Amino acid sequence: MLDKEEVITRMTDNGLVAVVRADTADEALKITDACLEGGCGSIELTFTVPGAHKVIEKLANTYHNNEILLGAGTVLDSETARIAILSGAQFIVSACFDADAAKLCNRYRMVYIPGIGTIKEAITAMEAGADIIKVFPGDLFGPKIIKDIKGPLPYAKMMPTGGVSVDNVAEWIKAGAVAVGAGGRLTGSAKTGDYQSITTIARQFVKNIKEARA
Repeated sequence: MLDKEEVITRMTDNGLVAVVRADTADEALKITDACLEGGCGSIELTFTVPGAHKVIEKLANTYHNNEILLGAGTVLDSETARIAILSGAQFIVSACFDADAAKLCNRYRMVYIPGIGTIKEAITAMEAGADIIKVFPGDLFGPKIIKDIKGPLPYAKMMPTGGVSVDNVAEWIKAGAVAVGAGGRLTGSAKTGDYQSITTIARQFVKNIKEARA
């Protein structure tokens, strides 16, 4: 198991977290493979995927730590967080902050990334030990919210999710995001069985992030 500081460093260095939602476990596995091939090393397997904990367990047993950062998404409570951790998840992501989930993640030194939409929510999450805060839904705010939050909270580490695409990812990074979460704009072609496009888009995401940072 990687130390939590190493997880944070690797996640932010790469800058892209693939949010994997799928109708079946097999589809989720194929999406993951395609993302990894495209240079996206951080995978957020959401608990909306049927048998999500089993998929996480399979991925944890298939890939080594140097090949993947494996997280669980749509974790709404501490019970689900514990299941995810026991299955092999290295970070926990939620659509909103949950105090019990934060406490559990702190107990096991697990990276916790809760969703926020206001300054108050950001402060609450950070006071509870959230390592990165997820700006969600990102498309409701746009990149300007990163700068707005960094005004009073310049030390906040933020990762927008929702509406992030290869076309606007540079704006998010330049606004101060330490990483971005990409779902449908990255993995949408899985619905038609086109996994190669996912690999291509992942490569473009990583390229655009590196160029924006340069």
